[in-house]
Amino acid sequence: MYVKLTCPDVGCDEWDVFANVKIKDQVSGEDYELARYITPYWNDNSQLDRGFEFDVTDFKSLLTGEVELRVRTECWNARGYEVTIDFDYIKGTPDYPYYAIARVFNYDNGSAAGIPYGIAHDKDLTREITIPENAESTHLRTFINGWGEANPSDANGRRCAEWCYRTHKIKINGADTFYHYLGPLNCESNPVNNQDPGNWKANRAGWCPGMEIPLRVDNFTTSMAGNSFNLEYELEDWVSDGTKDAFYPISTFVVVKSNTVINRPIVVD
Repeated sequence: MYVKLTCPDVGCDEWDVFANVKIKDQVSGEDYELARYITPYWNDNSQLDRGFEFDVTDFKSLLTGEVELRVRTECWNARGYEVTIDFDYIKGTPDYPYYAIARVFNYDNGSAAGIPYGIAHDKDLTREITIPENAESTHLRTFINGWGEANPSDANGRRCAEWCYRTHKIKINGADTFYHYLGPLNCESNPVNNQDPGNWKANRAGWCPGMEIPLRVDNFTTSMAGNSFNLEYELEDWVSDGTKDAFYPISTFVVVKSNTVINRPIVVD
């Protein structure tokens, strides 16, 4: 899937802001996050031939027939973007003919809709998941990025959660199983480099202005077929002084694949 941004006649937003693309799940009625990106300062992504690129194969069971998409751009002024979305379907033999997907976390409706960091909160970060008995492959897919300028800053002056490098964990049945390192991505090498005078070259924690948020794929070493397990997302320990806010907007899905028709995993909040 390609997401092409174009500046309207009034010009693009001068800030780098959270944006995502969602698809309506016709079964649950929920909007599932297909893609997430941060807009460039002052400009669009026309330096990329087709725009931002995302692999959305995990959602192929939803991407059939007539679908409803929603684009959300967190602009802080009257400017915005014209957005074009294109899908490429590649003819060939897939790894498995049948996929199914279920939502695990969806705290993804904007920067401040994420998990509050460094303070007490009411976001539930545990789930009970049951995998269908005919699953032959199981993995998780996650988008996560930090927002906010909360203190105390790290020793290098990096405030949370936009700038502070962190490693978060996914626990399976209480055991540390997958790790998400939110570190530097060499932002100054971004091909969308027409963002001056914006502060686009400085490394953030796992993201850059004018770039796709990296997709984090965690593959289970076994198919997990027929298994039920507890999943917990654990943020790296840090305590805010409460003077400013910090958040981690997150979406996580569990994806199963099979050579036979497969139902969705069951996720209990």
